[in-house]
Amino acid sequence: LKQERFISVLCIALSKHDCSIIISAIHSWKAYYTGTTGLSQFPEFVALNLIDDQLMGYFDSQTNRFKSQFKWMEDNLGKDYDDQQTNILQGHATTFKVDATTLMKRFNQTQGVHTNQVMLGCEFDDQTGETNGFNQHGYDGEDFLHLDLKESRWISPVQQGIITVQKWNKDTGNTEYWKQYFSTVCIEWLKKYVQYGKSSLEKTVSPQVFLLQKSSSSSVSCHATGFYPSEVKISWMRNDEDHDEDVDLGELLPNEDGTFQKTSELKVTPEELKKNEYSCVVEHQGKTIRKTLTDDVFFQCNSSGSFPIGIIVGVLVAIILLIVIGVVVFKVYQKKKGETETQILLSSLC
Repeated sequence: LKQERFISVLCIALSKHDCSIIISAIHSWKAYYTGTTGLSQFPEFVALNLIDDQLMGYFDSQTNRFKSQFKWMEDNLGKDYDDQQTNILQGHATTFKVDATTLMKRFNQTQGVHTNQVMLGCEFDDQTGETNGFNQHGYDGEDFLHLDLKESRWISPVQQGIITVQKWNKDTGNTEYWKQYFSTVCIEWLKKYVQYGKSSLEKTVSPQVFLLQKSSSSSVSCHATGFYPSEVKISWMRNDEDHDEDVDLGELLPNEDGTFQKTSELKVTPEELKKNEYSCVVEHQGKTIRKTLTDDVFFQCNSSGSFPIGIIVGVLVAIILLIVIGVVVFKVYQKKKGETETQILLSSLC
């Protein structure tokens, strides 16, 4: 992940917006923790909590305060919820700062921009009842270690992570607790969140579809945005026949209003465009939208590349969800009355 993109992600994260959660067969709760060094203009620590991949809470070490993103959170969890999360994440920020030094030593680094990231969470299928948990770590955008719940052991693909893996695997109580946490505590809170936000789940919004091209010689993008729920299919046709050559389908991205966007890019020469008729077909919730490539439907970007702001925001928000996550050991307090699902104590790697 390029540092410029990472910086942009934090910029967008800092401009927090309310959004809606989605309804689907599989629901998830995720926590993303990101620590940085060498970026003086950005928070050293940022935390994002997401419900069904929608931002539900935000914290950074500059504001030093957790902020819920949904009104239903305040209505059902109370104002104390933000206070509890603030106290927890302030501790995490301190731990990440200590671990930054440890990690740089392990990788023989003395300076520069570095990222230390963690992603953990759980999910359940509301149709089958199946549950799952995940605890993944990374450093400088590369896999560092992860917890294999089926094997009840930590695994690291790099030599620098072996010390941590050996230490954690000796503590069998560590992995057993995580298995219990992901199968019970985390799932219970996830189900509560889904129930609390139920009124936000029942909606369908059709996509807007745009054909975008920066110049006559560049690729053509079919951009579907503003749709809800997230399931969508984008395909191309050439002369009324399916066409899947030289097509690059992008990732599903969240918009700041809780809807989604997705882009499919077609690489085609100006000569081919003149000789053939190309169409983009978008299917969503039983509705089909077809756009044919003609001069009047192209959105010609100017020299500064000023795509619609919704596209840019969605891309930047999504990048933080794609960061491969960082290095810190977790120990979770046993659930007590009034305790939240993310009361997790981060232990230093020292």
